[in-house]
Amino acid sequence: MAVEAFADVGHGVFEVEYVDEVRVRRREPLSAVWTARFESLPPVRKVRTYAGQRSVTRDYWSTTVRKSFACESRLERDHAMLMDFDPQVTGLVSQPFRLFWPTRRGRLGHVPDFFARRVDGTGVVVDVRPEDRIDPDDAEAFAATERVCELAGWSFRRVGVISPVLLANLRWLRGYGHPRCWRQETAGRLLEVFAEPRPLWSGAEAVGDRIAVLPVLYHLLWRGMLATDVASQVLGPDCTVRRPQKEGGLW
Repeated sequence: MAVEAFADVGHGVFEVEYVDEVRVRRREPLSAVWTARFESLPPVRKVRTYAGQRSVTRDYWSTTVRKSFACESRLERDHAMLMDFDPQVTGLVSQPFRLFWPTRRGRLGHVPDFFARRVDGTGVVVDVRPEDRIDPDDAEAFAATERVCELAGWSFRRVGVISPVLLANLRWLRGYGHPRCWRQETAGRLLEVFAEPRPLWSGAEAVGDRIAVLPVLYHLLWRGMLATDVASQVLGPDCTVRRPQKEGGLW
């Protein structure tokens, strides 16, 4: 596709700096890289700690892509967990690339927080920033990034604070996301029991000893093989659990 197709009034031609599969740093026009599988490439920069920083960096290990990546704040880590939970997200990387665009102040750059690949093959660029922490430079960077996504056929999301109920539920279920919580026979029986919606504890007790069954049940909920309302109520004995009715996710 011609470079001119990726030009924008006021921005000129966007450029993308990234690290390729053999760890060579490259900087090319958006038109040359818009089809790249950024979710499979190394981050463009390392997340470093420094004296006096306002946020706390954290690594997140993804059960979806089975690797860890660095997050620059707890909020970023929580959004990584939310994407990890979403069955529509099949690929994820933090600090995927640096975007450049010309302004009156020269050529500016911005590194989005995440690049995600969805099951339908589309890409999503994510910036994590609460509404009350967006300054004019941030607003300019997010507007430029959104325009890049429009030109490349990706989606752009600027996300902020996650509701306390959803966050509490995801943190609980994430504790059962490891493959060690999988038990083939128990999982099969749970899927049969919850073919019709029923309360969480009574369904677990229909399969066997609740203490032994619940870790497998929570693992199935994390993987999306079973579903419950994690957005509006805290997980508890009476939560209705069911087989998923349709493809979809929270994120």
